[in-house]
Amino acid sequence: MPHTILGDRQLIAFSGPDAEHLLHNVVTCNIESLVAGVAQVGALLTPQGKVMFDFIVSKQASDHFIVEIEADHAAQFMQRMVMYRMRSKVEISQPAESLVRVSWDDDSSNADEGLRDVRFKDHAVTRQYVDRGEVDGSDEWARVRVQSGVPESGSDYTLGDVFPHDISLDQNGGVDFKKGCYIGQEVVSRMHHRHTARRRILIASSLQDFRDESAIVSNGKALGTLGTKTGNLALALCRIDRVKDAVDAGQKIAVGDAVITLALPPSVSYDWPAEAENG
Repeated sequence: MPHTILGDRQLIAFSGPDAEHLLHNVVTCNIESLVAGVAQVGALLTPQGKVMFDFIVSKQASDHFIVEIEADHAAQFMQRMVMYRMRSKVEISQPAESLVRVSWDDDSSNADEGLRDVRFKDHAVTRQYVDRGEVDGSDEWARVRVQSGVPESGSDYTLGDVFPHDISLDQNGGVDFKKGCYIGQEVVSRMHHRHTARRRILIASSLQDFRDESAIVSNGKALGTLGTKTGNLALALCRIDRVKDAVDAGQKIAVGDAVITLALPPSVSYDWPAEAENG
């Protein structure tokens, strides 16, 4: 089973009798229904519904949860959660494990080792938290993410600039639309029920390897940006209505001098708009 150890992640433990209640009431995903052995993506939003922090959360015991988050934002996230904790009986700390080991394999029989990463539908991806290992940065892991349409903050989008729908949190359980209120819930719920999400994650491909350019344009009009690149494949955050306009008009879509094709990721429920942007 191929694997890589990520060096840009940090773990935060939430423990105590009020740990589940605290997390469930402020983050987007459903903590009460979280089961052992699952790594669930989630987010903490601004009151305006923008993603302030994104993370992966797992349940270790009824009163013990682990949040895996981008290392550069871990301290700010802890400070924010300490503020929300108030008088709740929750201890927020850093566990002894400090590294994230990610494994993947098309053979689902191997998926019972570690935490199953539910963002991936066509690969059996698991995450394990370890205290030692050699960080090795894997292009193969990046390709698995790109092929599966799984974005990550920093490389694919900027925190504070996206709504949950923009980065597929409505597709992978990252937002629960049936649970009670959480921070930013009203904006996100309205966007969901009115179907007003326009920016979406797409998969870009080209006949040549992608270089440093990231701006996606067609006929002089900005459509979006590339994120993670691996060879001739990349993740793209785009206005899908503008992409549909360009395709319907037969216009070339390009990044720098590379002509590209944009496709929907596998297993998503969203589709191209039925009508072009201008009617």
